[in-house]
Amino acid sequence: MLVTCGKDKTMIKAFEDFRRRLKFADKCSNPQDLVQSFQNSDLLTCPKVKQSRIVFNIGNNKYRMICGYIFRISTTMLFVKFVGTHTEYDKVDSCKVNMFN
Repeated sequence: MLVTCGKDKTMIKAFEDFRRRLKFADKCSNPQDLVQSFQNSDLLTCPKVKQSRIVFNIGNNKYRMICGYIFRISTTMLFVKFVGTHTEYDKVDSCKVNMFN
């Protein structure tokens, strides 16, 4: 059981709501489909690292999550590169950040 307090509950609820919606991502066959499914997301083109990423705005744009991705025939895989508040997001390079290295 996860015990939290105060604003941590708000953050966890926002990410749980996002995770529930993510189960439909397997129906996406490309990044554009995924961005259309999540209206509060943006596709980033990162030419220097030759890897695009998707930025998800979560919890009414209070939190941001940057993901790398791979689309397979029947599966979509997202690789979380960054999770933080909008303010923390503004301080990172979206194309280079990898906080879970």
